[in-house]
Amino acid sequence: MTMRTVFALGSAALALLNAPAGAQEASPPPQVAAEAQAEAQAEAQEGEIVVTARRREERLQDVPVAVSVIAGATLEETGSYTISQVAQLAPSLQYTSSNPRNTAFNIRGLGSSYGLANDGLEQGVGLYIDQVYYARPAAASFDLLDIERFEVLRGPQGTLFGKNTTAGAINVTTRAPTFDPEGAVEISLGDYGFSQAKATLSGAILGDALAARLSLSQTTRDGMLYNVTTRRDVNDQNNFAARGQLLYAPGPAFSLRLIGDYNEQETECCTQVYVRAGATLKPAAQQFPALAAALGYLPVSTDPYDRLVDVNSDIQANQWQSGLAAVAEWDLGFATLTSVSAARQWAWRPANDRDYTALSILTQSANRSDQEQYSQEFRLDSNGENVVDWTIGLYGYKQTIDTIGVEEWGEHAAFWLLGPSVPANLLTGYRRDLTVASSTESYAAFAHATWNISDVLHLSGGVRYTEESKSADYVQIISGGLATSDPTLISRQLSIARPQAYAVDFADGAASGDISLSWNVTDDILAYVSYAQGFKSGGVNLSGLPTTASGAPALISAVVDPESSQTVELGLKTQFFDRFLTANLALYATTVEDYQANVVDTGPGALRGYLANIEEVKVDGAELELSTADWNGFTAYASIAYADARYESFANGPCPLERIGSSTAACDLSGQRLPGVSEWALSAGGEYRWPGPLPGGSGEYYVGLDASYRSDFYSDASDSRYALIEGYTLVNLRAGAESESGWEAFGWVKNALDEDYLQFVSIQPGNSGLVLGNPGDPRTIGLTLRVRR
Repeated sequence: MTMRTVFALGSAALALLNAPAGAQEASPPPQVAAEAQAEAQAEAQEGEIVVTARRREERLQDVPVAVSVIAGATLEETGSYTISQVAQLAPSLQYTSSNPRNTAFNIRGLGSSYGLANDGLEQGVGLYIDQVYYARPAAASFDLLDIERFEVLRGPQGTLFGKNTTAGAINVTTRAPTFDPEGAVEISLGDYGFSQAKATLSGAILGDALAARLSLSQTTRDGMLYNVTTRRDVNDQNNFAARGQLLYAPGPAFSLRLIGDYNEQETECCTQVYVRAGATLKPAAQQFPALAAALGYLPVSTDPYDRLVDVNSDIQANQWQSGLAAVAEWDLGFATLTSVSAARQWAWRPANDRDYTALSILTQSANRSDQEQYSQEFRLDSNGENVVDWTIGLYGYKQTIDTIGVEEWGEHAAFWLLGPSVPANLLTGYRRDLTVASSTESYAAFAHATWNISDVLHLSGGVRYTEESKSADYVQIISGGLATSDPTLISRQLSIARPQAYAVDFADGAASGDISLSWNVTDDILAYVSYAQGFKSGGVNLSGLPTTASGAPALISAVVDPESSQTVELGLKTQFFDRFLTANLALYATTVEDYQANVVDTGPGALRGYLANIEEVKVDGAELELSTADWNGFTAYASIAYADARYESFANGPCPLERIGSSTAACDLSGQRLPGVSEWALSAGGEYRWPGPLPGGSGEYYVGLDASYRSDFYSDASDSRYALIEGYTLVNLRAGAESESGWEAFGWVKNALDEDYLQFVSIQPGNSGLVLGNPGDPRTIGLTLRVRR
């Protein structure tokens, strides 16, 4: 489907929506006015949290789906402006990122093939903002702006969300334009040069028919690492976000919401610090201590919490994204027709020193990418309360990604990677340049229904069928290095990188769906059992292929099969003491077949890692969420998540660092833990408010605490003991005052206990034994001033 076709469909739908309504009684106006938002906030305070987990507004406690909900007000109160910070509030969501392109977020331990950055592979956790699917995981690294609600849907969501949601979905709703005027300005200042400014303005611009909303945000912070080579702070923040909206609601039955957004990051990022040197099975002369000594190199520090680096090549992590969306709703009386049309683009401009040292081994590594996507969804949802509530829909999606990449090796590369037996300049200036063009088209039809068997018994089920096609062209050219006719030396050069060119295209289709039975034991107790099947589309290897004995690309490995998941879940949603205490429990067992992972080729050609399928992984777990309503100014929450996530069968996995010898080999990782997954993750917190006099009138004072814990996890797919990150606890504090006249001021401390912890670690290319990583932020303090009108 071309862009012209997509928008032709969208235009046709909008023309249809402008037709006059029938004689049936219309539902209330679909516009989101300030009064409606205030009412929703009041309901949330009483435990009546509204979610759209099933593509319609429903009370959280009535939905037989495991959902974590974080209100926009909570994000503001806790100073959470990125998804990585939100993950501290929702323990089933885990977020890692070595740079924006290498961002991964998992739900219940599943979602991303850990450590991979391959444009031919899809995520297993879908990110949706205002009903629009965001394809590139880098979108999750931008600042959140003017959020009404953040939902984490746990488990496969293949029926209604569909696009690659084998593990779950993140469903974000931003604040819509209001017809009553409102505005807010917020300024935050902190140590390490932190500054953040936000502004929002909303109101009617044409009577009761047209409203607009504009939201802006700018965040800057000095780098948390210091580069002794360039004498500059690195790994900084410099983010800008803007969103403009129009809401057209000429009558009670029709609304059209137009959304345009723009985000940019321009940072000197992302390098890593020395963590440790792990012993391998290689000869001592080929391990880090001996290699470094031979070149007279000493790490600038062996303590990662000194936050010192010494990279000698440029680094940057610059990216931009923008998009337009049109969300139209027409109340037909018996049902509501929704059209969601969207076009998005993303640009990535990196620079990396991939040896992460002052040596010149891999002096540059950068894949600049440009992505465009177009999507169209039509959805028809039944209105009111019926014996059968239903949703049917159609979905179309197209994506193109163009990548130009380069890697270049320096004067120390030959000695470091190949040893002293080759000329020292064999790899000096050796370079690979690649161009990759890929495209994806996806179409789906879906239906979901709930049979209200009685007032207390409900049977829900749905199915979605998806057809998807992908094509890609990959060309890698090799140049530079020592010019030689010696076949042995040429072979050694080719062992580092070799020319490759291949084209691939494929198409597949699959059904996904869910079924659940729920029972309202009482008005405040819901028990349910559900089965869900998710589908993650097949992929294309866009990082090079293993080779045959003749050195040609092994085209049989060019395509990665689709991944499917099955989840059985038992749930209990309860409220006690006149809905003062909410307690929700979920027990689940998930099996993923044809799990997409990085495996090691065992064929006759050169051994290397590449994307492929492994037979099966399993995750069994439990989740408990507790929260209280207000009690004399006190509110509290606690969430705990347990996950036992393991490779069931992975015979040809990558070997852990400690088992790597002079040649590449495959290792059996069956029964080992999945990387990036903590067995235990917890979050808890509370806030106490009390009234008191304030300058210019009265208001409330408050203090708050938010804590999170994550047990140890592996930061490498091989489960190397050198890549095991110890568990850690983070505590954030805040205290302030909020006046009835609309102003608020509070001080905050993040990581109040100044916990030393690592966000991730990685193993230096070449397997010298050098392990690098990124330490989490130290204790930071600051002040926020906010004014609302």
